[in-house]
Amino acid sequence: MHENEFPSGVQAGTLHVVATPIGNLGDLSPRARAVLAAVDVVAAEDTRHSGALLAHFGIQARLVALHEHNETQQSQALLSQLQSGSSVAIISDAGTPAISDPGSRLVALAHGAGVPVVAIAGPSALAAAVSVAGFDALPVSFYGFLPAKAKARREALVALLDATGTLVFYEAPHRIEDMIADLASVFPHQRQLVLARELTKRFESVHRCAVGDAMTWLTGHADRTRGEFVVVLEGAPPAGARDAFGEGQRVYGLLRESLSVSEAARAAAKITGANRSTLYAWALEQP
Repeated sequence: MHENEFPSGVQAGTLHVVATPIGNLGDLSPRARAVLAAVDVVAAEDTRHSGALLAHFGIQARLVALHEHNETQQSQALLSQLQSGSSVAIISDAGTPAISDPGSRLVALAHGAGVPVVAIAGPSALAAAVSVAGFDALPVSFYGFLPAKAKARREALVALLDATGTLVFYEAPHRIEDMIADLASVFPHQRQLVLARELTKRFESVHRCAVGDAMTWLTGHADRTRGEFVVVLEGAPPAGARDAFGEGQRVYGLLRESLSVSEAARAAAKITGANRSTLYAWALEQP
């Protein structure tokens, strides 16, 4: 049998960072199942939630809680067990631990103490959303949850206005409308975004639109504001393209005096090299 085909691959004194489903239980990998069944301890964000998950797969494990309120103390206790030779797996309620979920402190402690850390790869809302967004601009920058207070949230978004890479955020259903309103107040309305909701779950939806159209879509049906969101935002165009767009806006203003909106936008794009569709989308918003 090849080394990578061993049923569990669990090693003594090793921390296993295990990804669990973000919705569809079929996404739990055979390797993850084997590791969770074989380790000495499973550290879970919510033992009740994870206990139900493990029971679904017939896995009996010693569960301990590791969440934001006990992370400091519990991480030290788990590190001691690892140093004594115990094998430990860490899981979050959904997806990959230590990405906007508890776990990074324990992983850092393990590295600092020379304890091996192994990734048991699998579901991640971040990766899933980026994969269906269709934006190829790098880097991809993940910001997790923006500040809950409006002023701090807008300040955080303003600081990202000129970022040319793809931006990714998590958002809760009770704040999604406020977040989208702030996006529309900060970013150009023609900038594209993707609202990925309830990924891999029964009522999953992935909607791509312009920032200026997002609120209309979001509030168009009560169900669209329910569930957990990943918001993927197109990055700003490179500086040269922004200069062309600004010149296109100026030329459009001159041409609009004698041409229709579409004619003026088409001619301005041709003259300046600005992106025609972007310039036209902007022109439609002008009085």
